[in-house]
Amino acid sequence: MTVMRSTLNPSTTDFARNSEAMVAKLVELDAEHAKVLESGGEKSVARHRSRGKLLARERIEMLLDQDSPFLELSPLAAWGSKFHVGASVVTGIGVVAGVECVIVANEPTVKGGTSNVWTSRKIFRANDIARENRLPMISLVESGGADLPTQSDIFIPGGRMFRDLTRLSAAGTPTIAVVFGNSTAGGAYIPGMSDHVVMIKEQSQVFLAGPPLVKMATGEVADDESLGGADMHARTSGLADYYAVDEKDAIRIGRRIVARLNWHKAGPQPAPNPLPPRFAEDELLGIVPSDLKVPFDPREVIARLVDDSDFDEFKALYGTSLVTGWAQLHGYPIGILANARGVLFSQEAQKATQFIQLANRSNTPLLFLHNTTGYMVGKEYEQAGIIKHGAMMINAVANSTVPHLSVLMGNSFGAGHYGMCGRAFDPRFVFSWPSARSSVMGAQQLAGVLSIVSRAAAQATGREFDEDADAMMRAAVEAQIEAEALPAFLSGRIYDDGIIDPRDTRTVLGLALSAIATSIFKGAESFGTFRM
Repeated sequence: MTVMRSTLNPSTTDFARNSEAMVAKLVELDAEHAKVLESGGEKSVARHRSRGKLLARERIEMLLDQDSPFLELSPLAAWGSKFHVGASVVTGIGVVAGVECVIVANEPTVKGGTSNVWTSRKIFRANDIARENRLPMISLVESGGADLPTQSDIFIPGGRMFRDLTRLSAAGTPTIAVVFGNSTAGGAYIPGMSDHVVMIKEQSQVFLAGPPLVKMATGEVADDESLGGADMHARTSGLADYYAVDEKDAIRIGRRIVARLNWHKAGPQPAPNPLPPRFAEDELLGIVPSDLKVPFDPREVIARLVDDSDFDEFKALYGTSLVTGWAQLHGYPIGILANARGVLFSQEAQKATQFIQLANRSNTPLLFLHNTTGYMVGKEYEQAGIIKHGAMMINAVANSTVPHLSVLMGNSFGAGHYGMCGRAFDPRFVFSWPSARSSVMGAQQLAGVLSIVSRAAAQATGREFDEDADAMMRAAVEAQIEAEALPAFLSGRIYDDGIIDPRDTRTVLGLALSAIATSIFKGAESFGTFRM
Protein backbone atom coordinates (compact mmCIF):
# COMPACT_ATOMS: atom_id res chain seq x y z
CA MET A 1 0.00 0.00 0.00
CA THR A 2 1.03 3.59 -0.66
CA VAL A 3 -1.03 5.54 1.86
CA MET A 4 -0.89 9.27 1.23
CA ARG A 5 0.25 11.77 3.81
CA SER A 6 -1.39 15.14 4.27
CA THR A 7 0.26 18.41 5.17
CA LEU A 8 -3.05 20.30 5.21
CA ASN A 9 -3.55 22.26 8.43
CA PRO A 10 -7.22 23.18 8.96
CA SER A 11 -6.27 25.58 11.77
CA THR A 12 -4.44 28.04 9.49
CA THR A 13 -5.76 31.41 8.40
CA ASP A 14 -5.46 30.43 4.74
CA PHE A 15 -7.58 27.31 5.24
CA ALA A 16 -10.25 29.31 7.09
CA ARG A 17 -10.29 31.96 4.33
CA ASN A 18 -10.56 29.33 1.59
CA SER A 19 -13.28 27.46 3.44
CA GLU A 20 -15.32 30.60 4.06
CA ALA A 21 -15.09 31.55 0.38
CA MET A 22 -16.21 28.07 -0.69
CA VAL A 23 -19.11 28.03 1.77
CA ALA A 24 -20.24 31.43 0.51
CA LYS A 25 -20.29 30.06 -3.05
CA LEU A 26 -22.29 27.05 -1.86
CA VAL A 27 -24.86 29.35 -0.24
CA GLU A 28 -25.25 31.18 -3.56
CA LEU A 29 -25.60 27.84 -5.31
CA ASP A 30 -28.28 26.72 -2.86
CA ALA A 31 -30.28 29.82 -3.73
CA GLU A 32 -30.16 28.91 -7.43
CA HIS A 33 -31.17 25.32 -6.71
CA ALA A 34 -34.06 26.62 -4.61
CA LYS A 35 -35.45 28.32 -7.73
CA VAL A 36 -35.44 24.94 -9.47
CA LEU A 37 -37.25 23.26 -6.58
CA GLU A 38 -39.98 25.92 -6.66
CA SER A 39 -41.12 24.29 -9.93
CA GLY A 40 -43.59 26.62 -11.66
CA GLY A 41 -44.36 28.65 -8.55
CA GLU A 42 -46.93 28.44 -5.80
CA LYS A 43 -50.02 28.98 -7.98
CA SER A 44 -48.99 26.48 -10.66
CA VAL A 45 -48.07 23.86 -8.07
CA ALA A 46 -51.39 24.34 -6.23
CA ARG A 47 -53.35 24.02 -9.49
CA HIS A 48 -51.42 20.87 -10.40
CA ARG A 49 -52.06 19.30 -6.99
CA SER A 50 -55.76 20.21 -7.17
CA ARG A 51 -55.97 17.79 -10.09
CA GLY A 52 -54.65 14.99 -7.90
CA LYS A 53 -51.26 14.95 -9.61
CA LEU A 54 -47.75 14.52 -8.26
CA LEU A 55 -44.86 16.85 -9.04
CA ALA A 56 -42.02 15.60 -11.25
CA ARG A 57 -39.63 15.02 -8.34
CA GLU A 58 -42.34 13.26 -6.33
CA ARG A 59 -42.92 10.89 -9.25
CA ILE A 60 -39.19 10.18 -9.41
CA GLU A 61 -39.00 9.60 -5.66
CA MET A 62 -41.82 7.05 -5.81
CA LEU A 63 -40.24 5.34 -8.79
CA LEU A 64 -36.84 4.88 -7.12
CA ASP A 65 -35.96 2.10 -4.71
CA GLN A 66 -36.48 3.21 -1.14
CA ASP A 67 -33.54 5.17 0.34
CA SER A 68 -31.53 4.85 -2.89
CA PRO A 69 -29.66 7.91 -4.22
CA PHE A 70 -30.64 10.01 -7.21
CA LEU A 71 -27.82 11.67 -9.14
CA GLU A 72 -29.57 14.68 -10.67
CA LEU A 73 -28.01 15.92 -13.91
CA SER A 74 -27.87 19.48 -15.27
CA PRO A 75 -30.10 20.95 -12.54
CA LEU A 76 -29.18 24.54 -13.51
CA ALA A 77 -29.85 24.14 -17.24
CA ALA A 78 -31.11 27.42 -18.75
CA TRP A 79 -29.55 29.47 -15.93
CA GLY A 80 -29.03 33.02 -17.13
CA SER A 81 -31.45 32.60 -20.04
CA LYS A 82 -35.01 33.90 -20.42
CA PHE A 83 -36.33 30.45 -19.50
CA HIS A 84 -37.01 28.99 -16.06
CA VAL A 85 -33.85 27.61 -14.47
CA GLY A 86 -33.97 23.81 -14.71
CA ALA A 87 -35.42 23.95 -18.25
CA SER A 88 -38.81 22.46 -17.25
CA VAL A 89 -37.47 18.93 -17.01
CA VAL A 90 -35.72 16.81 -14.36
CA THR A 91 -33.06 14.33 -15.46
CA GLY A 92 -30.80 12.00 -13.54
CA ILE A 93 -29.66 8.49 -12.68
CA GLY A 94 -31.41 6.39 -10.05
CA VAL A 95 -31.96 2.79 -9.03
CA VAL A 96 -35.34 1.28 -9.98
CA ALA A 97 -36.04 -2.33 -8.94
CA GLY A 98 -32.32 -2.81 -8.45
CA VAL A 99 -31.40 -1.44 -11.90
CA GLU A 100 -29.60 1.85 -12.53
CA CYS A 101 -31.67 3.85 -15.01
CA VAL A 102 -31.63 7.26 -16.63
CA ILE A 103 -34.84 9.08 -15.75
CA VAL A 104 -36.33 12.04 -17.65
CA ALA A 105 -39.37 13.69 -16.07
CA ASN A 106 -41.24 16.64 -17.56
CA GLU A 107 -42.10 19.38 -15.06
CA PRO A 108 -45.71 20.24 -16.01
CA THR A 109 -45.98 23.15 -13.55
CA VAL A 110 -43.45 25.15 -15.61
CA LYS A 111 -45.34 26.52 -18.64
CA GLY A 112 -47.24 23.23 -18.92
CA GLY A 113 -44.00 21.28 -19.29
CA THR A 114 -43.39 22.81 -22.71
CA SER A 115 -39.95 22.25 -24.18
CA ASN A 116 -37.55 25.06 -25.04
CA VAL A 117 -34.08 24.85 -26.54
CA TRP A 118 -32.51 24.11 -23.14
CA THR A 119 -35.09 21.39 -22.41
CA SER A 120 -34.04 19.65 -25.60
CA ARG A 121 -30.33 19.98 -24.89
CA LYS A 122 -30.79 18.70 -21.35
CA ILE A 123 -32.70 15.66 -22.60
CA PHE A 124 -30.10 15.08 -25.34
CA ARG A 125 -27.42 14.97 -22.64
CA ALA A 126 -29.46 12.44 -20.63
CA ASN A 127 -29.90 10.34 -23.78
CA ASP A 128 -26.13 10.41 -24.39
CA ILE A 129 -25.51 9.16 -20.86
CA ALA A 130 -28.03 6.35 -21.32
CA ARG A 131 -26.45 5.32 -24.62
CA GLU A 132 -22.80 5.52 -23.55
CA ASN A 133 -23.36 3.66 -20.30
CA ARG A 134 -26.04 1.20 -21.46
CA LEU A 135 -28.61 2.44 -18.93
CA PRO A 136 -32.34 1.81 -19.41
CA MET A 137 -34.25 5.03 -20.13
CA ILE A 138 -37.47 5.88 -18.29
CA SER A 139 -39.48 8.86 -19.53
CA LEU A 140 -42.10 10.30 -17.15
CA VAL A 141 -44.15 12.19 -19.72
CA GLU A 142 -46.41 15.20 -19.24
CA SER A 143 -45.65 17.98 -21.67
CA GLY A 144 -47.50 20.53 -23.72
CA GLY A 145 -44.98 20.02 -26.52
CA ALA A 146 -42.73 22.71 -27.95
CA ASP A 147 -42.65 26.26 -26.60
CA LEU A 148 -44.31 27.67 -29.71
CA PRO A 149 -42.90 31.23 -29.61
CA THR A 150 -39.39 29.74 -29.81
CA GLN A 151 -40.23 26.79 -32.08
CA SER A 152 -37.57 27.80 -34.61
CA ASP A 153 -34.90 26.91 -32.05
CA ILE A 154 -36.51 23.59 -31.18
CA PHE A 155 -38.19 21.99 -34.16
CA ILE A 156 -35.28 20.93 -36.35
CA PRO A 157 -32.78 19.84 -33.66
CA GLY A 158 -35.63 18.43 -31.54
CA GLY A 159 -36.02 15.47 -33.86
CA ARG A 160 -32.89 14.04 -32.28
CA MET A 161 -35.01 13.14 -29.26
CA PHE A 162 -36.90 10.55 -31.27
CA ARG A 163 -33.78 9.36 -33.06
CA ASP A 164 -32.09 8.77 -29.70
CA LEU A 165 -34.97 6.65 -28.41
CA THR A 166 -34.99 4.40 -31.45
CA ARG A 167 -31.22 4.00 -31.36
CA LEU A 168 -31.32 3.06 -27.69
CA SER A 169 -33.92 0.41 -28.51
CA ALA A 170 -31.90 -0.82 -31.50
CA ALA A 171 -28.85 -1.19 -29.25
CA GLY A 172 -30.87 -3.37 -26.90
CA THR A 173 -31.18 -0.72 -24.18
CA PRO A 174 -34.76 -0.69 -22.85
CA THR A 175 -36.89 2.45 -23.13
CA ILE A 176 -39.98 2.94 -20.99
CA ALA A 177 -42.58 5.74 -21.15
CA VAL A 178 -45.01 6.39 -18.31
CA VAL A 179 -47.53 8.97 -19.52
CA PHE A 180 -49.01 11.14 -16.77
CA GLY A 181 -50.82 13.72 -18.88
CA ASN A 182 -50.56 15.28 -22.31
CA SER A 183 -48.09 13.91 -24.83
CA THR A 184 -49.06 15.85 -27.89
CA ALA A 185 -47.83 16.38 -31.47
CA GLY A 186 -44.11 15.52 -31.61
CA GLY A 187 -44.36 14.51 -27.95
CA ALA A 188 -46.65 11.66 -28.97
CA TYR A 189 -43.61 9.92 -30.42
CA ILE A 190 -42.00 9.58 -26.99
CA PRO A 191 -44.44 6.77 -26.07
CA GLY A 192 -44.76 5.87 -29.74
CA MET A 193 -41.03 5.06 -29.95
CA SER A 194 -40.57 3.54 -26.49
CA ASP A 195 -40.39 -0.21 -25.90
CA HIS A 196 -42.87 -0.17 -23.03
CA VAL A 197 -45.76 2.28 -22.52
CA VAL A 198 -47.88 2.87 -19.42
CA MET A 199 -50.97 5.10 -19.59
CA ILE A 200 -53.34 6.27 -16.84
CA LYS A 201 -57.12 6.04 -16.90
CA GLU A 202 -58.82 9.39 -17.63
CA GLN A 203 -55.49 11.21 -17.31
CA SER A 204 -53.06 10.25 -20.09
CA GLN A 205 -53.63 11.76 -23.52
CA VAL A 206 -51.48 10.94 -26.52
CA PHE A 207 -52.34 12.30 -29.98
CA LEU A 208 -50.60 13.83 -32.95
CA ALA A 209 -53.16 16.63 -32.98
CA GLY A 210 -55.61 17.69 -30.27
CA PRO A 211 -59.31 18.29 -30.88
CA PRO A 212 -58.92 21.97 -31.97
CA LEU A 213 -56.26 21.17 -34.56
CA VAL A 214 -58.17 18.13 -35.83
CA LYS A 215 -61.27 20.29 -36.34
CA MET A 216 -59.23 22.94 -38.11
CA ALA A 217 -57.45 20.42 -40.34
CA THR A 218 -60.24 17.99 -41.14
CA GLY A 219 -63.48 19.42 -39.80
CA GLU A 220 -63.88 16.38 -37.56
CA VAL A 221 -65.19 16.94 -34.02
CA ALA A 222 -63.58 14.68 -31.43
CA ASP A 223 -63.09 14.75 -27.67
CA ASP A 224 -59.80 14.17 -25.85
CA GLU A 225 -60.64 10.65 -24.67
CA SER A 226 -61.81 9.22 -27.98
CA LEU A 227 -58.95 10.91 -29.81
CA GLY A 228 -56.07 9.95 -27.53
CA GLY A 229 -57.18 8.82 -24.08
CA ALA A 230 -55.71 5.91 -22.17
CA ASP A 231 -58.84 3.80 -22.59
CA MET A 232 -58.78 4.19 -26.37
CA HIS A 233 -55.06 3.45 -26.63
CA ALA A 234 -55.36 0.42 -24.35
CA ARG A 235 -58.44 -1.05 -26.14
CA THR A 236 -58.32 0.23 -29.73
CA SER A 237 -55.00 1.58 -31.01
CA GLY A 238 -52.80 -0.71 -28.91
CA LEU A 239 -50.33 2.08 -28.09
CA ALA A 240 -50.76 1.51 -24.34
CA ASP A 241 -49.12 -1.71 -23.15
CA TYR A 242 -50.26 -1.21 -19.55
CA TYR A 243 -53.36 0.51 -18.21
CA ALA A 244 -53.03 2.16 -14.79
CA VAL A 245 -55.86 3.41 -12.61
CA ASP A 246 -53.89 6.35 -11.15
CA GLU A 247 -50.39 7.81 -10.91
CA LYS A 248 -49.25 5.55 -8.08
CA ASP A 249 -50.44 2.51 -10.00
CA ALA A 250 -48.57 3.73 -13.09
CA ILE A 251 -45.36 4.08 -11.08
CA ARG A 252 -45.88 0.61 -9.62
CA ILE A 253 -46.26 -0.80 -13.13
CA GLY A 254 -43.17 1.08 -14.28
CA ARG A 255 -41.16 -0.52 -11.49
CA ARG A 256 -42.49 -3.97 -12.43
CA ILE A 257 -41.47 -3.44 -16.05
CA VAL A 258 -37.90 -2.73 -14.94
CA ALA A 259 -37.93 -5.71 -12.60
CA ARG A 260 -38.87 -7.97 -15.55
CA LEU A 261 -36.14 -6.68 -17.88
CA ASN A 262 -33.63 -9.28 -16.67
CA TRP A 263 -31.06 -6.48 -16.88
CA HIS A 264 -27.55 -7.02 -15.56
CA LYS A 265 -24.34 -5.02 -15.40
CA ALA A 266 -21.89 -6.04 -18.10
CA GLY A 267 -18.86 -4.09 -16.88
CA PRO A 268 -16.30 -4.68 -14.14
CA GLN A 269 -17.41 -5.27 -10.57
CA PRO A 270 -15.91 -3.16 -7.77
CA ALA A 271 -13.66 -4.61 -5.09
CA PRO A 272 -15.72 -5.57 -2.02
CA ASN A 273 -15.81 -3.48 1.15
CA PRO A 274 -13.77 -0.45 0.03
CA LEU A 275 -12.33 1.61 2.87
CA PRO A 276 -13.12 5.34 3.09
CA PRO A 277 -10.36 7.94 2.80
CA ARG A 278 -8.26 8.47 5.90
CA PHE A 279 -8.83 12.23 5.86
CA ALA A 280 -12.05 14.18 6.45
CA GLU A 281 -14.16 15.10 3.43
CA ASP A 282 -15.08 18.41 5.11
CA GLU A 283 -11.46 19.48 4.60
CA LEU A 284 -12.10 19.60 0.84
CA LEU A 285 -13.79 22.96 1.49
CA GLY A 286 -10.51 24.65 2.38
CA ILE A 287 -8.08 23.29 -0.20
CA VAL A 288 -8.82 25.46 -3.25
CA PRO A 289 -7.62 29.04 -2.63
CA SER A 290 -10.14 31.86 -2.85
CA ASP A 291 -7.64 33.43 -5.29
CA LEU A 292 -7.10 30.92 -8.09
CA LYS A 293 -3.77 32.53 -8.96
CA VAL A 294 -2.44 30.78 -5.85
CA PRO A 295 -1.49 27.14 -6.60
CA PHE A 296 -2.60 24.21 -4.46
CA ASP A 297 -1.53 20.58 -4.21
CA PRO A 298 -4.15 18.27 -5.79
CA ARG A 299 -2.73 15.37 -3.75
CA GLU A 300 -4.65 16.84 -0.81
CA VAL A 301 -7.83 16.42 -2.86
CA ILE A 302 -6.91 12.91 -4.02
CA ALA A 303 -6.19 11.85 -0.42
CA ARG A 304 -9.78 12.75 0.48
CA LEU A 305 -11.38 11.01 -2.52
CA VAL A 306 -9.76 7.61 -3.04
CA ASP A 307 -10.22 4.42 -1.05
CA ASP A 308 -8.09 4.31 2.10
CA SER A 309 -6.17 7.34 0.71
CA ASP A 310 -4.07 4.75 -1.14
CA PHE A 311 -2.45 6.24 -4.26
CA ASP A 312 0.46 4.98 -6.38
CA GLU A 313 1.94 8.03 -8.06
CA PHE A 314 3.35 7.64 -11.58
CA LYS A 315 6.46 9.62 -12.65
CA ALA A 316 6.35 11.64 -9.42
CA LEU A 317 9.63 13.47 -10.19
CA TYR A 318 8.96 14.16 -13.87
CA GLY A 319 6.60 16.83 -15.19
CA THR A 320 5.69 17.85 -11.65
CA SER A 321 2.97 20.32 -12.69
CA LEU A 322 0.78 17.28 -13.41
CA VAL A 323 0.12 14.56 -10.82
CA THR A 324 -0.67 11.13 -12.26
CA GLY A 325 -1.25 7.82 -10.53
CA TRP A 326 -3.42 4.80 -9.74
CA ALA A 327 -6.06 4.28 -7.06
CA GLN A 328 -9.48 2.83 -6.35
CA LEU A 329 -12.65 4.80 -5.71
CA HIS A 330 -15.58 2.96 -4.12
CA GLY A 331 -13.81 -0.23 -5.18
CA TYR A 332 -13.45 0.77 -8.85
CA PRO A 333 -9.89 1.06 -10.28
CA ILE A 334 -9.10 4.51 -11.67
CA GLY A 335 -6.18 6.44 -13.10
CA ILE A 336 -5.97 10.07 -12.01
CA LEU A 337 -4.52 13.11 -13.79
CA ALA A 338 -4.53 16.27 -11.64
CA ASN A 339 -3.06 19.69 -12.35
CA ALA A 340 -0.61 20.76 -9.66
CA ARG A 341 0.65 24.23 -10.64
CA GLY A 342 -1.66 25.27 -13.41
CA VAL A 343 0.60 25.45 -16.44
CA LEU A 344 1.26 22.38 -18.59
CA PHE A 345 4.79 22.09 -20.04
CA SER A 346 6.18 19.60 -22.55
CA GLN A 347 7.18 17.14 -19.81
CA GLU A 348 3.65 17.15 -18.37
CA ALA A 349 2.13 16.56 -21.81
CA GLN A 350 4.47 13.64 -22.53
CA LYS A 351 3.87 12.17 -19.08
CA ALA A 352 0.09 12.42 -19.54
CA THR A 353 0.29 10.76 -22.96
CA GLN A 354 2.18 7.75 -21.62
CA PHE A 355 -0.15 7.48 -18.61
CA ILE A 356 -3.27 7.55 -20.81
CA GLN A 357 -1.82 4.83 -23.01
CA LEU A 358 -1.13 2.66 -19.94
CA ALA A 359 -4.68 3.19 -18.66
CA ASN A 360 -6.03 2.03 -22.01
CA ARG A 361 -3.73 -0.99 -21.93
CA SER A 362 -5.17 -2.01 -18.54
CA ASN A 363 -8.81 -0.96 -19.30
CA THR A 364 -8.76 1.52 -16.42
CA PRO A 365 -11.13 4.55 -16.34
CA LEU A 366 -9.50 7.96 -16.03
CA LEU A 367 -10.37 10.83 -13.68
CA PHE A 368 -9.21 14.34 -14.67
CA LEU A 369 -9.01 16.93 -11.86
CA HIS A 370 -8.76 20.37 -13.51
CA ASN A 371 -6.82 23.40 -12.38
CA THR A 372 -4.93 24.56 -15.44
CA THR A 373 -4.29 27.86 -17.19
CA GLY A 374 -3.27 25.97 -20.34
CA TYR A 375 -0.07 24.99 -22.11
CA MET A 376 3.01 27.16 -21.58
CA VAL A 377 3.72 29.88 -24.15
CA GLY A 378 6.87 31.76 -25.05
CA LYS A 379 9.83 31.48 -27.43
CA GLU A 380 11.73 28.94 -25.31
CA TYR A 381 8.74 26.63 -25.06
CA GLU A 382 7.69 26.97 -28.70
CA GLN A 383 11.19 26.04 -29.78
CA ALA A 384 11.16 23.07 -27.40
CA GLY A 385 8.02 21.74 -29.13
CA ILE A 386 5.12 22.65 -26.81
CA ILE A 387 2.69 22.54 -29.75
CA LYS A 388 3.51 18.99 -30.77
CA HIS A 389 3.73 17.81 -27.15
CA GLY A 390 0.41 19.43 -26.25
CA ALA A 391 -1.09 17.93 -29.41
CA MET A 392 0.28 14.55 -28.34
CA MET A 393 -1.62 14.76 -25.04
CA ILE A 394 -4.81 15.93 -26.74
CA ASN A 395 -4.44 13.11 -29.28
CA ALA A 396 -4.19 10.59 -26.44
CA VAL A 397 -7.26 12.02 -24.68
CA ALA A 398 -9.29 12.16 -27.91
CA ASN A 399 -8.55 8.58 -28.92
CA SER A 400 -8.62 6.97 -25.49
CA THR A 401 -11.61 4.60 -25.26
CA VAL A 402 -11.69 3.92 -21.52
CA PRO A 403 -14.34 5.97 -19.69
CA HIS A 404 -13.28 9.48 -18.65
CA LEU A 405 -14.61 11.56 -15.77
CA SER A 406 -13.73 15.23 -15.28
CA VAL A 407 -14.02 17.48 -12.23
CA LEU A 408 -13.29 21.20 -12.66
CA MET A 409 -11.90 22.32 -9.30
CA GLY A 410 -10.24 25.61 -10.25
CA ASN A 411 -9.19 27.12 -13.57
CA SER A 412 -9.70 25.24 -16.81
CA PHE A 413 -8.48 27.53 -19.57
CA GLY A 414 -7.48 27.28 -23.22
CA ALA A 415 -6.18 24.09 -24.76
CA GLY A 416 -5.42 22.85 -21.24
CA HIS A 417 -9.17 22.40 -20.85
CA TYR A 418 -9.10 20.14 -23.90
CA GLY A 419 -6.01 18.20 -22.81
CA MET A 420 -7.69 17.55 -19.45
CA CYS A 421 -10.78 16.16 -21.21
CA GLY A 422 -13.27 19.01 -21.20
CA ARG A 423 -16.83 18.60 -22.48
CA ALA A 424 -15.83 18.63 -26.17
CA PHE A 425 -13.83 15.43 -25.61
CA ASP A 426 -16.87 13.47 -24.42
CA PRO A 427 -16.08 12.46 -20.84
CA ARG A 428 -18.77 10.12 -19.57
CA PHE A 429 -19.45 12.67 -16.82
CA VAL A 430 -18.12 16.15 -16.04
CA PHE A 431 -18.81 18.04 -12.82
CA SER A 432 -17.69 21.40 -11.45
CA TRP A 433 -16.93 22.75 -8.01
CA PRO A 434 -18.31 26.22 -7.17
CA SER A 435 -14.71 27.48 -7.35
CA ALA A 436 -14.29 26.47 -11.01
CA ARG A 437 -13.63 28.86 -13.88
CA SER A 438 -13.41 28.02 -17.59
CA SER A 439 -12.80 30.15 -20.67
CA VAL A 440 -10.41 30.56 -23.59
CA MET A 441 -8.00 32.31 -21.18
CA GLY A 442 -8.09 34.37 -17.99
CA ALA A 443 -10.15 37.57 -18.06
CA GLN A 444 -7.17 39.89 -17.57
CA GLN A 445 -5.12 38.07 -20.20
CA LEU A 446 -7.94 38.18 -22.75
CA ALA A 447 -8.63 41.88 -22.15
CA GLY A 448 -4.89 42.58 -22.34
CA VAL A 449 -4.58 40.80 -25.69
CA LEU A 450 -7.41 42.88 -27.15
CA SER A 451 -5.74 46.03 -25.82
CA ILE A 452 -2.40 45.13 -27.40
CA VAL A 453 -4.09 44.43 -30.75
CA SER A 454 -5.97 47.75 -30.62
CA ARG A 455 -2.80 49.66 -29.71
CA ALA A 456 -0.88 48.03 -32.58
CA ALA A 457 -3.72 48.83 -35.02
CA ALA A 458 -3.70 52.50 -33.96
CA GLN A 459 0.06 52.69 -34.34
CA ALA A 460 -0.03 51.05 -37.79
CA THR A 461 -2.58 53.56 -39.09
CA GLY A 462 -1.03 56.60 -37.42
CA ARG A 463 -4.02 57.19 -35.14
CA GLU A 464 -3.70 58.50 -31.60
CA PHE A 465 -4.46 55.74 -29.10
CA ASP A 466 -7.32 56.58 -26.71
CA GLU A 467 -6.10 55.43 -23.29
CA ASP A 468 -9.39 56.20 -21.52
CA ALA A 469 -11.42 54.22 -24.06
CA ASP A 470 -8.92 51.38 -23.79
CA ALA A 471 -9.28 51.29 -20.01
CA MET A 472 -13.08 51.18 -20.33
CA MET A 473 -12.85 48.41 -22.92
CA ARG A 474 -10.54 46.34 -20.73
CA ALA A 475 -12.81 46.72 -17.71
CA ALA A 476 -15.90 45.74 -19.73
CA VAL A 477 -14.20 42.72 -21.30
CA GLU A 478 -12.81 41.53 -17.97
CA ALA A 479 -16.27 41.75 -16.41
CA GLN A 480 -17.82 39.87 -19.33
CA ILE A 481 -15.24 37.07 -19.27
CA GLU A 482 -15.42 36.74 -15.48
CA ALA A 483 -19.21 36.36 -15.72
CA GLU A 484 -19.03 33.88 -18.60
CA ALA A 485 -16.37 31.79 -16.82
CA LEU A 486 -18.54 31.23 -13.74
CA PRO A 487 -19.67 27.65 -13.12
CA ALA A 488 -23.37 28.63 -13.06
CA PHE A 489 -23.05 30.21 -16.52
CA LEU A 490 -21.32 27.09 -17.87
CA SER A 491 -23.70 24.71 -16.12
CA GLY A 492 -26.66 26.68 -17.47
CA ARG A 493 -25.39 25.84 -20.96
CA ILE A 494 -24.99 22.17 -20.00
CA TYR A 495 -21.20 22.32 -20.36
CA ASP A 496 -21.08 20.19 -17.23
CA ASP A 497 -23.45 17.71 -15.59
CA GLY A 498 -23.83 19.79 -12.46
CA ILE A 499 -22.05 21.91 -9.86
CA ILE A 500 -21.35 19.79 -6.79
CA ASP A 501 -20.37 20.43 -3.19
CA PRO A 502 -16.69 19.39 -2.90
CA ARG A 503 -17.65 17.23 0.09
CA ASP A 504 -19.94 15.18 -2.18
CA THR A 505 -17.29 14.52 -4.81
CA ARG A 506 -16.41 10.98 -3.72
CA THR A 507 -20.09 9.99 -3.60
CA VAL A 508 -20.90 11.58 -6.97
CA LEU A 509 -17.89 9.93 -8.64
CA GLY A 510 -18.83 6.59 -7.07
CA LEU A 511 -22.35 6.82 -8.51
CA ALA A 512 -20.90 7.75 -11.89
CA LEU A 513 -18.42 4.85 -11.85
CA SER A 514 -21.20 2.47 -10.90
CA ALA A 515 -23.30 3.69 -13.84
CA ILE A 516 -20.31 3.33 -16.17
CA ALA A 517 -19.83 -0.28 -15.03
CA THR A 518 -23.20 -1.19 -16.55
CA SER A 519 -21.49 -1.33 -19.94
CA ILE A 520 -18.44 -3.18 -21.26
CA PHE A 521 -15.49 -0.97 -22.14
CA LYS A 522 -12.09 -1.68 -23.59
CA GLY A 523 -8.99 0.48 -23.95
CA ALA A 524 -7.82 1.82 -27.31
CA GLU A 525 -5.41 -0.34 -29.28
CA SER A 526 -4.22 2.53 -31.50
CA PHE A 527 -3.97 6.30 -31.39
CA GLY A 528 -3.48 9.01 -33.94
CA THR A 529 0.05 9.76 -35.13
CA PHE A 530 2.12 11.17 -32.26
CA ARG A 531 4.48 13.91 -33.46
CA MET A 532 7.72 13.10 -31.68
